[in-house]
Amino acid sequence: MSPHPPGPVPLPHPSDDEEESARPIRVLVVDDHALFRRGLVSVLDDEDDIDVVNEAGDGDEAVRLATELRPDVVLMDVMMPGSTGIEACPRIRAAVPEVKFVMLTMSEDESDLFEALKAGATGYLLKEIAVTDISRAVRTIARGRSFIEPSMATKLIAEFAELAKQDSSPPARAELPQLTPRETEVLKLLARSMNNREIGERLFITENTVKNHVRNILEKLQVHSRTEAAIYAVRAQYVA
Repeated sequence: MSPHPPGPVPLPHPSDDEEESARPIRVLVVDDHALFRRGLVSVLDDEDDIDVVNEAGDGDEAVRLATELRPDVVLMDVMMPGSTGIEACPRIRAAVPEVKFVMLTMSEDESDLFEALKAGATGYLLKEIAVTDISRAVRTIARGRSFIEPSMATKLIAEFAELAKQDSSPPARAELPQLTPRETEVLKLLARSMNNREIGERLFITENTVKNHVRNILEKLQVHSRTEAAIYAVRAQYVA
């Protein structure tokens, strides 16, 4: 894992100024290459606010351990023998709905990025990431934000721009899933890159209430991540 400037950037909110959780972030590390996996574990174990609860060598083992240990974050390779990381994501989410995923890959193929986002990943990193960015990615994801390799984020934006040019228009407001007025407000702020704390402060509601609204929004829009919800909001003209 060699330095790879510029480092990955958090999406949709760029700063890392929130207070850290009172308890360590519990992480499950999954990669079929034992040497690389042990390197990840070593890096994360050096952080006082991160606790590596276990490690797995394939997707099936990851599902079993995640179900048993209920980690906050799963740091997982995309391509593995047997069940891939992308295939394992929905299986883990079914057992541990609150878990968050950071996907690791050697490939810069945008199709893998899109499939990972569809599966519910909110972090996507190339394996050449600088070691100092690994723990930063885990913290960012644990706080409910996204963290995507800059080159991959550029491809995501390019794909979004292409979708925007397509002839098929987004559904009219009346045809959109029925969001409550409060959920609509939360969606608009989410699409403007605000995190849960900032949304709560803007709307004078608690952060837990914001989390409940975000969960309901994702279910109604049938998307898996805040990033997908934000893209949906822009395409549906909730945000200029």
